[in-house]
Amino acid sequence: MTQTLLTEQTEGVLRLTLNRPDVLNSFNAEMALGLQSALARAATDSSIRAVLLTGSGRGFCAGQDLAEALPKDGVMPDLGEFVRTTWNPIIRAIRTLEKPVVCAVNGTAAGAGANLAFACDIVFAATTAGFIQSFAKIGVIPDSGGTFILPRLVGLQRATALTMLAEKISAQQAMDWGLVYKVVEPTSLVADSFACAKHLATQPTRALGLIKRGFNHSLGVSLDAQLAFEEALQREAGRSTDYAEGVAAFLEKRPPTFTGQ
Repeated sequence: MTQTLLTEQTEGVLRLTLNRPDVLNSFNAEMALGLQSALARAATDSSIRAVLLTGSGRGFCAGQDLAEALPKDGVMPDLGEFVRTTWNPIIRAIRTLEKPVVCAVNGTAAGAGANLAFACDIVFAATTAGFIQSFAKIGVIPDSGGTFILPRLVGLQRATALTMLAEKISAQQAMDWGLVYKVVEPTSLVADSFACAKHLATQPTRALGLIKRGFNHSLGVSLDAQLAFEEALQREAGRSTDYAEGVAAFLEKRPPTFTGQ
């Protein structure tokens, strides 16, 4: 039986490859549980200091496999249950994982597959990739954090157009609108995205996690509340081994060796 999620750990990077290429890596229950489990492992395994997420074949992810969401015995499925058990745990895990998550979008990212990519910290996209909020085409709403993340990345007007018109946009347009970090040639996507993840795996992991925690917190609070939160985060960062190493390396004029502690 083919594995629906391929995992490989190299140089501090946990590489996760969605592996249902015959259906553009659309999610079934097995793949969802596998990704949830892998992200949970990344959160607790200190040898993992960055995650790289990509897809196999010609697509990144086509979202939910609708074959699992068909009516049974004439009864419509509870789509909210699919969201609750499949997508919400994955998006929460990515956003709360206090380690960098790099995404390499190798092809089409549609529906929840697009929002899965946008939930990651740094997104690379091949020039041949495309993104589409396809939900309205079948009469549903953007899930997987789409109604939360999209307006914050592109603004309400563009987010509304992307979701209501359900038009596919290119990787270049996605970069121009701030949805992805960098667009690269397909032949260099794997190397460039892994190089980024490998670099991040050598950096002060605690500090990177606190940066992410700070950004997450800022999404729903006032400036004063965020300033107080920054104070607390900086206090925590200042007690880390990596901060001591960073200062020592600076004073000694040498490259730092961060351990992630």
